[in-house]
Amino acid sequence: MRYVSPYDPGARTPVTPAPRPDALAGRTVALLDISKNRGAEFLDRVERNLRDRGAAVERFAKPLFSRPAAGELIERIAARADVAVEGLAD
Repeated sequence: MRYVSPYDPGARTPVTPAPRPDALAGRTVALLDISKNRGAEFLDRVERNLRDRGAAVERFAKPLFSRPAAGELIERIAARADVAVEGLAD
């Protein structure tokens, strides 16, 4: 099987991912609900697992799944969390 990226390399500037922490205990994890069906249900389970591992959790939500997250929302997440998880659904 051959992997084909959905991104046009000419349309995006490559971005180096942020370094991952060694552990989540003592970290704050942001859970971003994109407002699709059953996304909150999925994130509820992720939240329980993170809390069991010693992470603090903050929840955020986009008003519409079909639009990118507003810059203000992204800035709030970056200011309040060490790690972010976006909860996709379907």
